[in-house]
Amino acid sequence: MSAPASTIPRRSFAIIFAVSAATAMGNTGLISVLPAIGRSIGIPDALVSAIFSLSALLWAFSSPGWARASDRYGRKPLMLVGLAGFAVSMALCGAVVSAGLAHWAPPMVIFVLFLLARAMFGLFGAASNPATQAYLAERTPPEGRTQAMASLAGAFGLGTVVGPFLAPLFVYPVIGLAGPLYTFSLIAFAMLMVVWRYLPDQKPLAESQRPRRPVIPGAPKAQPMWRDPRVQPFLIYGFIVATCQTALGQTLGFLIIDKLAMNPMQAQYFIAIAMMFGAVAGLLAQWGLIRMFEMTPRQLLRWGVAVAAVGSLIVALSPGYYGAVAGYAIASLGFGFARPGFTAGSSIAVDMDEQARVAGLIAAVNGINVILAPAFVFLYQHYGPLPFLISSSLLGAMLVYAFRNPALRNADPRPAEHDAAVLAGRDDL
Repeated sequence: MSAPASTIPRRSFAIIFAVSAATAMGNTGLISVLPAIGRSIGIPDALVSAIFSLSALLWAFSSPGWARASDRYGRKPLMLVGLAGFAVSMALCGAVVSAGLAHWAPPMVIFVLFLLARAMFGLFGAASNPATQAYLAERTPPEGRTQAMASLAGAFGLGTVVGPFLAPLFVYPVIGLAGPLYTFSLIAFAMLMVVWRYLPDQKPLAESQRPRRPVIPGAPKAQPMWRDPRVQPFLIYGFIVATCQTALGQTLGFLIIDKLAMNPMQAQYFIAIAMMFGAVAGLLAQWGLIRMFEMTPRQLLRWGVAVAAVGSLIVALSPGYYGAVAGYAIASLGFGFARPGFTAGSSIAVDMDEQARVAGLIAAVNGINVILAPAFVFLYQHYGPLPFLISSSLLGAMLVYAFRNPALRNADPRPAEHDAAVLAGRDDL
């Protein structure tokens, strides 16, 4: 890992990289063991994926508020809030899983408690995401922001490699499947200490603390940023992409358990291997191919959904385990392109004083899509290939959207020409 081409010190970049990686590691580690947890406790498969739903809603609604708070109080304090929320939530989830495995309460009671414990992450854990993105954007020139955002997205990719790999190792003899949750909580708390001690304080930019529009009596109210034509296409694209990625990730564990006809604990190793292949493919995109070919957001938006659509189709049509793993890896390669594409594209589309707000909206669309995961699991239970066929179709539609929408067509790292190009509908940049 190296710092992106920007004015951000290497140590500061390493810290915010580690914040994102620790959160991703815990979340994907939890996703990798969740099918085994659900089936061991007796929670129906569709409800297992629904554990993330309330958290996702709270994440989506709280992210813009946390973004505004980071403008007011600074990026570092909000990173601390997010890490604390994640650590406490994961510890509570571990306690609930321990109770479920010990059969101290019926499965539906455990489900409700798990839902509420996870909700704390949605409410407070959302604070760190827009803060880290804004922290990086404010220290990165526009021409280097795509690679910088790809590097930060690589933290998510690294976490998705390490999390599923470590999760089975944390299944300790006494506490069993609750072990990974307690361990990821401790890792998050350790990262909180690192941020508090070593990350330099940053005062919010003066521009970001000013009113968004002059307050003039009788003037029309400014429209919210999610309706801003500079940003809205990226939010639509990002929501669909994140929904498809979540659908694949949360259905994969059940798919592997069923294809291998193993009990959940035996299949855990194979689930981890599959998720690691996907994560490595995502890292190949974000740390290798994007840098090697100096890809712009416009290229990432197109290549991302095209490759991910092919991978999803392979998973749908694969008769066995190895084909499903190969398809998942190809899809993950595509998502590794697409995520930095809409993240960097939306960042470049707005002014510097709007970075935290757009980061909050991106965080919201990355979270709220999880509420659709139970529907994909429900479809999987009735016809296995259906979730992946739907994902492939949606990604194909986004490929058409990336070519036809003016904002996405003209997404590149030259912001001086961006607004004029979008308004004119030009495709010659």
